[in-house]
Amino acid sequence: MPAEIYTSRAAFEHQRMQVFARTWQLVPSDASEATETVVPWTLLPGCLDEPLLLSRDAEGTRRVLSNVCTHRAALLVDEPGSPRVLRCPYHGRRFALDGHMTHAPGFDGCADFPGPTDHLTQLPMESWGPLVFTGLAPRPAFADWLAPLQERLGAWLPTVMRYAPEHRRVYRVAANWALYCDNYLEGLHIPFVHPALQRTLDRDGYDVELLAHGVLQRAKAAPGTLHFTWPKSHPDHGEAIAAYYYWLFPTTMINVYPWGLSLNAVLPHGPGETEVVFTRYVWDETHQDGGAGGDVETVEEEDERIVERCYRGLGAATYRGGRYAPDHERGVHHFHRLLCDAMCGGP
Repeated sequence: MPAEIYTSRAAFEHQRMQVFARTWQLVPSDASEATETVVPWTLLPGCLDEPLLLSRDAEGTRRVLSNVCTHRAALLVDEPGSPRVLRCPYHGRRFALDGHMTHAPGFDGCADFPGPTDHLTQLPMESWGPLVFTGLAPRPAFADWLAPLQERLGAWLPTVMRYAPEHRRVYRVAANWALYCDNYLEGLHIPFVHPALQRTLDRDGYDVELLAHGVLQRAKAAPGTLHFTWPKSHPDHGEAIAAYYYWLFPTTMINVYPWGLSLNAVLPHGPGETEVVFTRYVWDETHQDGGAGGDVETVEEEDERIVERCYRGLGAATYRGGRYAPDHERGVHHFHRLLCDAMCGGP
């Protein structure tokens, strides 16, 4: 893609509404795992900056609701808690935990009141095990978006995941979000950037599968290193898979190892500023330090350094854009096609 797609403010502003407002995003784990009945959070801070809250009513039903009063737009909730109703601090308007307005001081005698717009907007919400996703107007259908992950790992993975908050990490990357995705979507750089990771992998057994709404990279284990052992019913039976790296458009990265699952939530803050939140779900604590997923923090730091180095180079007047390496960058090319389609208003 042209360097301007990564570096210009105009491109970033266009992506805000054409890409991020119309796609599925992960609800932060500190919100989805909270025990309180009402938890405020912001959808893509620095990008969409949409104030939302995750609520759970008396029947246990969870919803993603707007955190903005429908009268004069005051924020309703500042901190997690377990109130029986939501009360606006400005004029006292009250809402049930399902978002319906129940009381509005000063509106007695108001014609056609309350109407649909007086209730809190409810956003789509979908779950996969403990993971929760939402979006302002997400597409495609969630089942289609997640289908490749569900088909390969859904029979057991969502039922065994345990949130491990002690492993949560937040990184600031001085580079564009799409450049971070480019790096994630190819294994060509591994021998040069990740020497320790390279020793756990079989370089001849690294393959890429293009999905309708993402990319799957399967990394096979080097002899004698940690890998999955699948039953005969599994499509990868007999293959020593060290890791599955799922990327779902535009910014969800789900890394599956024999010990558990690591998530990279990529949060664009501007053309040259990205936040990456790492969270971990574990089912086998004894192997967390082994194999391809044994030192994800070091791998992340190595990725950050090289991505920031590339971002600084994108501003060079002499750079005209590189070619795609045919055997290694099919995932990058697929991402660029999806991004261009989305920016142009396509599917």
